[in-house]
Amino acid sequence: MDLLALADFNLVARHGGFGRAARASGRPKATLSRRVAELEGSLELRLFERGARTLKLTQEGQALFERTGALLTELDETAAAIAAGGAKPRGRLRISAPLLFSQTAMGKLSAAFAVKFPDIRLEVTTEDRPVDLIEEGYDLVIRVNPDPDDNLVGRAFLHDRLVIVAAPAMARPKGDERTPAVMRGDGDRSLTWNVTTRSGKSAIAIDPVLRLSSLVMVRDAVRASVGAARLPVSLVSHDLADGTLVKWGDIEGPDILLWALYPSRRLLSARVSAFLDFLKEAFPKGTPDELASFISR
Repeated sequence: MDLLALADFNLVARHGGFGRAARASGRPKATLSRRVAELEGSLELRLFERGARTLKLTQEGQALFERTGALLTELDETAAAIAAGGAKPRGRLRISAPLLFSQTAMGKLSAAFAVKFPDIRLEVTTEDRPVDLIEEGYDLVIRVNPDPDDNLVGRAFLHDRLVIVAAPAMARPKGDERTPAVMRGDGDRSLTWNVTTRSGKSAIAIDPVLRLSSLVMVRDAVRASVGAARLPVSLVSHDLADGTLVKWGDIEGPDILLWALYPSRRLLSARVSAFLDFLKEAFPKGTPDELASFISR
């Protein structure tokens, strides 16, 4: 495949037309049209639907653009960095992060990263749903206990655990007595919490009296004595330390792991490498206490 023709194709696809691509690049429109036609001929595929006034990517053209656009950008950046003697990372970096981590930590992380890397244009969106990195144009996603994905690689940079907490005035239930509970969302229909304490394992019967979409909202409701709740220890460690909340036990099960993931089939860009290193600097141990300390700064 002709790499120059591929670059011209990406230029036209990115600008949405031969005329706009020609004006943006300063190259003749006829040259771009010819190079794209040659690429279509070599692939035996039609990459654009050409109308009288419109140009639209075909399904095959869209797939080629999505898979090669980032690669070509990274090649250009690598060449530029080498020519500049190892210049700082630059360009746009799009990240998707979960709601709680975004609310508690991502703002301060993003600000510090922007100061350290002024040539990177960081964009962070909050999504708890699994996003498609390639289809939706993300460079990196942060996810909680993600399912295995052969197309993604990454590293776990934080771990946390769930605890049952309540306001000090709220009595712990005895026997089969049900305790009021504050739940996150409407998907969890549990009626029992299995917990571990110093005295052993036990079960707490619950009566969900309030459902909220954010764990920060859940914590605030627990502080107001509405009910008990399952919350990450990093979110409530300072409440536990100053007596605002008390712990009833640890939830049975594996730790919560926060992963930074990126597509394995792409070159790891300097921007993504910089952010991964930045996460490691911010959370060198990756413990709940470390996250709690960062949140409280």
